[in-house]
Amino acid sequence: MKNINRLVTDLKKTNYKLNSGDTVKVYYEIKEGEKKRIQSFKGIIIKKQGNSTFTVRKKIGTIGVERIFQIKSPNIKEIKKIRSVKVRRAKLYYFRNLIVNQAKRKHYITKR
Repeated sequence: MKNINRLVTDLKKTNYKLNSGDTVKVYYEIKEGEKKRIQSFKGIIIKKQGNSTFTVRKKIGTIGVERIFQIKSPNIKEIKKIRSVKVRRAKLYYFRNLIVNQAKRKHYITKR
């Protein structure tokens, strides 16, 4: 019975409605030796591959950082959608060459 309950909670956890162009904050667990801690990564989704992985890009100063996350990974604790945005492309690779403020995006406020 415990296994069934765990599977049901895992399925609920992975039911995220993510689209490219959305601004998200991903909380994931990092293991350092015997210690575990939760770290966050906030950025724009530039690529989503089916229902398995998505790529988040953020800018730190003048350096762009991209990180690929697996949606069904047990290390991901929470994904918060901060802002929903309508874009005309599925893959936003052109964000790599633009300044963040130059990108044209229509902002939609999402209910939390």
